[in-house]
Amino acid sequence: MDNNEQDRTLPIANVGRIMKQILPPSAKISKEGKQVMQECVTEFLSFVTSEASDKCYKENRKTVNGDDIFWALGSLGFDNYAGAIGMYLHKYRQNEREKVNQHKCDSFNEESATKTKGQHENQTKTSPADKSG
Repeated sequence: MDNNEQDRTLPIANVGRIMKQILPPSAKISKEGKQVMQECVTEFLSFVTSEASDKCYKENRKTVNGDDIFWALGSLGFDNYAGAIGMYLHKYRQNEREKVNQHKCDSFNEESATKTKGQHENQTKTSPADKSG
């Protein structure tokens, strides 16, 4: 495998780790088995990405997004994977919205605390006119 091919594949250690998750703890996986799976995964990802990329090209877009991958999986007949990706996208977007809302809430609370502190400091300061009186 040349460097260009290696750039397009998942690291073999990651492939082996994922494979071990589904197998019994005592199971062993040969190097050849990991390599074959690595090639299959690479081909599958290229196939799905190519379909999503074609869709983007037809729609005059340059960026493939999660919805495009979801569409490509369904279009290619991988409905089980499309369902899983759909659920993941929904949860991911929900989490991102919560982060944005939390950030807005934190910023609002910090701003309010700063204003309240400034108002309190202004109220406790006495002006020169107050001292002379």
